[in-house]
Amino acid sequence: MAERTGAEAGTEAVPGDRENGEGNAGGAGAAVVSPGDGWENDGGAGRWSEGEAGRGVVVAFGQTMKTLRVREGLEREEFGRRLGYSASTIASFEQGRRIPTPRTIERADEVLGAGGLLRLWKEQVERAQYPVFFQGMAVLEKKCLELLMYDTHVVNGLLQTEEYMRALLAMRRPPLDSETVEQRVTARLARQDIFDRKSAPLLSFVVNEAVLRHRYGGTDVLRGQLELILLAGQKQNVEIQVMPTECEENAGVNGPFTVVTRKDGKKFVYTETHTTSSLEADPEQTALAAARYGIIRSQAL
Repeated sequence: MAERTGAEAGTEAVPGDRENGEGNAGGAGAAVVSPGDGWENDGGAGRWSEGEAGRGVVVAFGQTMKTLRVREGLEREEFGRRLGYSASTIASFEQGRRIPTPRTIERADEVLGAGGLLRLWKEQVERAQYPVFFQGMAVLEKKCLELLMYDTHVVNGLLQTEEYMRALLAMRRPPLDSETVEQRVTARLARQDIFDRKSAPLLSFVVNEAVLRHRYGGTDVLRGQLELILLAGQKQNVEIQVMPTECEENAGVNGPFTVVTRKDGKKFVYTETHTTSSLEADPEQTALAAARYGIIRSQAL
């Protein structure tokens, strides 16, 4: 299947959405499938894809920030001190090797007197921090009304502690470089802002019992991860259930998936395997996935 560009994908619903867009903007149609670097399941090799379009955005932003810094007569050390970073981190931002957070971009705009010039890059840079095929899903997460998530391999990224994230990323083969690890940890932590939104979406998690028993990173990491799950489960908009290993029937036997409901009521189904992902918008398929999730919930603890 030919990959779609940002101008072609997701035009109905998610401006700027890319490979993980709506599949067929008209509603009926095929899933959008993208080969590449896994996100929740951590497949792939941390490379930039789509002709390194995402990297191009980050590099261009870094060059702009450097130009403004030099114009202001600031050395990297002083600029970094004002932003709360080391000079080496500022260099990574300027060279496009590391992606700044939206808050950092806003602060840099203030310090450099950019008058909003750097803020104009914020949305594009934020999208670029995710693997290209996850960018559409990331946009939907930020604007969703409800998320229904079934996980079978690792704890869902929205529930992961930083230590658990780092343990998963450290197990990657081939290994990820340190800057890619930092980028992914920052991006994944940023997604967890979903719990603190003023209009918080409804979040339902069903996780296989085996996931909660894997000691990724060691006993202390697992203990911290289980504590975070318990705390998240106390939020009024969050439901967490466990699918026991001894359960004789499981409607989710085909693997993990997420059902996303947008604020206008339109549903999407996101699935991910080792090297591919899809974001399905076909009403029949999304309705079936939501029904399947309901059965899974009835079977889980």
